[in-house]
Amino acid sequence: MSRKLLPVSITAALLGGTAMAEVPNVAVDIAPVHSLVARVMEGVGTPNLIVQPGASPHEYNLRPSEAAALQDANLVFWVGEDLTPWMEGAIDTLSDGATVTALLEADGTTLLDFREGALFEAHDHGYDDHDDHGHDEHDEDKDHDHADHEDHDHGDEHAEGEGHDHKDEHGHDDHAEGDDHDHEDHEDHAGHDDHHGHDHGEHDPHAWLSPENASAWLNVIAAQLSAADPDNAGAYFANAAAAREEMAALSAEVAATLDAVRGGNFIVFHDAYQYFENAFDFPASGAISIGDASDPSPARIAEIQGRIRDEGIKCVLSEPQFNAGLVATVMEGTEANTAVIDPLGSDLEAGAALYPQVIRNIATNLAECL
Repeated sequence: MSRKLLPVSITAALLGGTAMAEVPNVAVDIAPVHSLVARVMEGVGTPNLIVQPGASPHEYNLRPSEAAALQDANLVFWVGEDLTPWMEGAIDTLSDGATVTALLEADGTTLLDFREGALFEAHDHGYDDHDDHGHDEHDEDKDHDHADHEDHDHGDEHAEGEGHDHKDEHGHDDHAEGDDHDHEDHEDHAGHDDHHGHDHGEHDPHAWLSPENASAWLNVIAAQLSAADPDNAGAYFANAAAAREEMAALSAEVAATLDAVRGGNFIVFHDAYQYFENAFDFPASGAISIGDASDPSPARIAEIQGRIRDEGIKCVLSEPQFNAGLVATVMEGTEANTAVIDPLGSDLEAGAALYPQVIRNIATNLAECL
């Protein structure tokens, strides 16, 4: 349940103004979801971002200010433990009185299974074979063994960054409860080039890269904010409605951008983009790596190189903070182009404008590469 909100402003009442409840404190896990929440709260308040830009959401050490944001939160929005396995413990410890929403479990969310192998053969036919349900079954696989979920969105270089190796002012280890998760197998992927090690469940957590999912989440976000802050419910729902219209326009814009290069073949650095591919019917031909924190085996590299040669792959997409030599190795002897795409918007300013720019940048950079 939500924590009790702060009392109405006595000062406003004495001045004869309309008394308003305090806006809820809101904490959000990653920048793209934070952007959606910020858009719904526009003109009312500002949510707090927990995982800072450029950091891997899969392994993260809370800074004191981020731990404080979770502790003070009335509402917490996060993708779910499949993306940030460490955060469940942090929420349990710091946000026990908050209303917590795992968006992967929200009604209206379309979920896609992990793809197998370097070349996605098992899912070449599966772009319409996705889950669109109430997600009760999603909880059955949450066993907290994320040993092989080393991936996904950026390197782990941030782990040595400032403010990450100390206790916070609340007395909690910076990584909260996340260190209980076994990550010993992160570098043990030379022998398997698929997702058999994803013991946490079968669903790919990068669901925000589908604008349809983002539109569904806008409704969920507005409903939760309105329940906690009824005085501003009209603003939340109006913002969500406007944002859904913007999302439809964004999808049309991206489709037009990709139409110019439709049919072009490309390889991604790691398999994090199938929600985007599915949304715009623009499938990738394979992924170099299972995740950006581990190097692929020589056999996997050979598979990818073979496909580039045999199918005339035109584009190999990389990501920020990746092994630059790896992409160069894969592209060696080919005429493929390369471009950088970023599913988290690491170089963008956090806020309401970030989400559409993330989607737009992926499409633009892909089209230019092709």
